[in-house]
Amino acid sequence: MGMSHLRSIQGSILSSSLSIFALPGSKVRKIKNENMNNQINKKILDLIYTKYNRRELVDPDPLIFLYNYKNPEDRELVGLIASSLAYGRVAQILKSVNIILKFLGPSPHQFLIDTSKKDISLGLKGFKHRFTTDEEMSGFLTGIKEIISEYKTLQNLFYESSRPQDENILSALSKFVQKIKSAGKIKKSSLLSDPEMGSACKRLNLYLRWMVRYDVVDPGGWNKISTEKLIVPLDTHMYYFGKCYGMTKRNNADMKTAVEITNGFKKFEPTDPTKYDFAITRFGIRSDMCWDNLEQHLRGQI
Repeated sequence: MGMSHLRSIQGSILSSSLSIFALPGSKVRKIKNENMNNQINKKILDLIYTKYNRRELVDPDPLIFLYNYKNPEDRELVGLIASSLAYGRVAQILKSVNIILKFLGPSPHQFLIDTSKKDISLGLKGFKHRFTTDEEMSGFLTGIKEIISEYKTLQNLFYESSRPQDENILSALSKFVQKIKSAGKIKKSSLLSDPEMGSACKRLNLYLRWMVRYDVVDPGGWNKISTEKLIVPLDTHMYYFGKCYGMTKRNNADMKTAVEITNGFKKFEPTDPTKYDFAITRFGIRSDMCWDNLEQHLRGQI
């Protein structure tokens, strides 16, 4: 499929000006109090989870794409593509993910097995998503193709990259990224952050939450990785929450901060520290849910 066909897909894509990585109105809230952690308890967090961890609140999160794929081998590819492209404005994210998924057809896994690297490259000519070029996307998909050829699934690669003694998935994530980059001959990537450079790797940790957890929101599909080793996907919204409620005092939203906030959640949910991520961050991402409402919940006023 050439780029002329890919372009024809764009007409019916949802339009939105909301940015996934900025608070509503692109304003970063001032940290009001870093010692409010006495207001948090498991009962309140579970109440927020029960009330807001709902499928109907997913849109416009790119997670919506994963629900269309029942086969875990397809879903893991769709999840990595959707999360990797999840930077910039929502309208562009949804458009770009849709273009790639239409190109890959009903079974992305089988498409990559059956399609040559040359045809993948030719089919993506002209693709552009902010800093991601057609050349990088081609390398990304051919890298995944090589991984599938060697490991059968992305889960197998991640599992073989992990060690039982690891406290979290950080080490395995570094090896996972390096392997895909090497297989796709990718030198510099806008799609895959490098954990070894200290990045919070928000998109990759989001991908792992989608694939490892299973509830009404997170579709799961990976059964070899433990939820207790996941790291919170750290964006503006979760950083604000962690800073306000005493989970971190760090001033940089990097991987160290993500691990600190994750450990904060482990006090309430030791085996599933990313459980509350979706419900809490809805208050920053959705225009119809504001932070003041969340704070009222935490004070027991709602």
